[in-house]
Amino acid sequence: MSNDVWIVAEHKDGELKKVSLELLGVGKKLAERLGGSLAALLVGHQVEALAAELDGYGAQKIYVCESEALANYSNEGYTKPIAELAKAHDPAVLLGGATALGKDLFPRVAARLQTGLASDCTSLDINDEGVLVAERPMFAGKVMVDTSTPEARPQMAALRPNVMPVPEKGEVEAEVEKVAVELKPQDIRAVIKEVVKTAGEKIDLTEASIIVAGGRGMANKENFKILEELASAFGEGAAVGASRSAVDSEFAPHDIQVGQTGKVVNPNLYVACGISGSIQHLAGMRTSKFIVAINKDSEAPIFEVADYGIVDDLFKVVPLLTEEVKKLKAQE
Repeated sequence: MSNDVWIVAEHKDGELKKVSLELLGVGKKLAERLGGSLAALLVGHQVEALAAELDGYGAQKIYVCESEALANYSNEGYTKPIAELAKAHDPAVLLGGATALGKDLFPRVAARLQTGLASDCTSLDINDEGVLVAERPMFAGKVMVDTSTPEARPQMAALRPNVMPVPEKGEVEAEVEKVAVELKPQDIRAVIKEVVKTAGEKIDLTEASIIVAGGRGMANKENFKILEELASAFGEGAAVGASRSAVDSEFAPHDIQVGQTGKVVNPNLYVACGISGSIQHLAGMRTSKFIVAINKDSEAPIFEVADYGIVDDLFKVVPLLTEEVKKLKAQE
């Protein structure tokens, strides 16, 4: 029985997800509290090169699990090497990201290991008894609760992206161990035949540091252009989101929907334009570090969670805000 902490590093299209580095930062602190070491798992096909990008962020060991059968993500395929390694080495804690991939993968891994899982966590710590304590929102984000599974082994948690800072890269070199992955046809019953990408390269909302979101107040699909211009002015790390009502009205695609039935986000800045602030929408963004609301209705619920509120016509305010952002960016 070890006191080690493991994280599952997430990647897509040959690039690491930022949440992987955030996990290493918090994982290092947890390992120090437990008196154990930190390890990272890379699962996929031709992912060994990504080990160098993980190196220096606190992991003493990096397990590289490669197989041609894992060229496309499969929760069945990924679960097998992760669960087998965990059973063989018995880490105290196993962490992943509460991303679309993590929410699909980690419940299956937890079931395979017959352990518990704290999902969508916003904070992780080790108490005086050496037990992982995870803070997570409940009831659409209205309350925060601490949860733990002291008898579980390993103790598992999925961390919400953007809640922890990316640690500074050091000089420590991690030991890289290649793990042979043997997968039989019956191990992966659902096979991805083709991945069709949408036009253009958009940052994943769950990793965006700034989100400019529109609601029913945008009136139509074409008006979302002014939100795209504001996001573009903010620069790298900014993305456009939408409320469920905007998506239901076909103003925006479902893949940028924020809320309980969309994506849960946690950017540094969330600009809500023409969004009233329904409970299901607040559940997806209320933990943003700073919230700016722009709405003509001074009684809109969004103002109750906003750090800054502008009661005015968004079609006047947003273009002015875009120009001011451009001026400030030009001074950098």
